[in-house]
Amino acid sequence: MMLKYYKHSIVKVAGVLLKSLENAVKEAEIAAELGYDLAMVMPIGAKYGENELLDMIKAVSEIIPVFGFYPQVAIGGKVLSFEFWRKLAEIPNLYAIKIAPFNRYYTIDVVRAVLKSSRRDEIALYTGNDDNIIIDLVTPFRMKVNGKEITKWIVGGLLGQWSVWTKFAVNLLNRIKDLRKKIEKGEVKTVPVELFKLHVDYTDANAVIFDVKNNFRGLYAGINEILRRQGLLEGRWTLDPNMDLSPGQLEEIERILKEYPNLHEEDDKFIKEHIDEWLP
Repeated sequence: MMLKYYKHSIVKVAGVLLKSLENAVKEAEIAAELGYDLAMVMPIGAKYGENELLDMIKAVSEIIPVFGFYPQVAIGGKVLSFEFWRKLAEIPNLYAIKIAPFNRYYTIDVVRAVLKSSRRDEIALYTGNDDNIIIDLVTPFRMKVNGKEITKWIVGGLLGQWSVWTKFAVNLLNRIKDLRKKIEKGEVKTVPVELFKLHVDYTDANAVIFDVKNNFRGLYAGINEILRRQGLLEGRWTLDPNMDLSPGQLEEIERILKEYPNLHEEDDKFIKEHIDEWLP
């Protein structure tokens, strides 16, 4: 990410809700004062048109560098047009976008808009599509711009799924980065079939943890249940005492743990070896 304000080995990202212009500006000012590097502008539950959202994001960008976000409708996001993303990409102080609509059509809209932008090389793309993690990361998005073929990769992930089985996720991302380098050098021309099989395993597991069958009702309890089993949490409670696993979700968690040991056994071992250091 070509961020002129980049100061640290860790980039700190604050969330700024686009509830109103006044609220967005206030939260952006707080984030800047606290030393955050970017503000992720979050149109969750926003009851505004695209031009109004763009105006709010521009106002935030004048205070702190901006990280765009396309959330899925199920958590309060809204469908945003190609034209919206095209205009957003031209905001001078925007440096990244988290693409998380859980929809291939909408995902491609964002990538196309950035590829068409004069700022394409300054904007980093991240996947938030927990239902399509591996495919997003191994796909070279290519299109012709002014007669020249341009390639853009989604560089990494900002994913709820990566809050569990994190060692697996780190190793997976590193493996994919190595593969992409070989593809760019022409040393490799195909993606291993094993990665596509792993993609199916991972997506099935995510559907259970996120409780897709019940419109994500048990998402947080599902994540906490995995962490509880690994000894990192004492229980799967959430701030809402009524928010627990959905009927049948616990049985489904048991199923994926048995069917996909490749996704969690390395993490289970790593945590067991170090948990006394982390949680004395």
